[in-house]
Amino acid sequence: MKTLRLRDGKERSLVRKHPWIFESAIAKGGGDSGETVRVEGHAGQFLGCAAFSPQSRIRARVWSFDESERIDAAFFAAQVRTALDARARLTIASDSLRLVHGESDGLPGLIVDRYGDTLVAQFGSAGCERWKDAIADALLAHTSLQKIYERSDASSRGLEGLDTKVGWLRGQASQLVCEPIASEFLLVSGNFQRQQFA
Repeated sequence: MKTLRLRDGKERSLVRKHPWIFESAIAKGGGDSGETVRVEGHAGQFLGCAAFSPQSRIRARVWSFDESERIDAAFFAAQVRTALDARARLTIASDSLRLVHGESDGLPGLIVDRYGDTLVAQFGSAGCERWKDAIADALLAHTSLQKIYERSDASSRGLEGLDTKVGWLRGQASQLVCEPIASEFLLVSGNFQRQQFA
């Protein structure tokens, strides 16, 4: 695994478990787009494992602060499961809700909403893009759904050096249209009922 070494005094935010590492905090090291790197403090101490983004000012986003944790498909399956379990504890009488909310669920750059029997996912970081297949597999496995529509068209993807991607990632349906409204999604489903995520 490649290493990212921080400048002296730039470790404080990671010690407080903030997952972002800005370009200005890095002394040396790097990796390919979305590659997992070991993040070390100025003295060489382990701080976290992060997804590297060579074009973004947020140069890395931490997946885990646990040195023993492997960043692999099993890791993403566990993170997705934890996020879904947290939502399952909420008493929301609706099948339209946000299931994964980026950094708050330990998955920086990933937003996933459920609309009926369809998941709508936004992969907004280089790390999520690199692990997209594993994340999609985990989402379907843990929701028992069969369809994921990708709406990776936020302007922030350009800052990550990523192209816009819109379309069916898993499964498909003939009458599903997702229209962006500011920072929200509007769904028009097969029965043409409109639902807006707030």
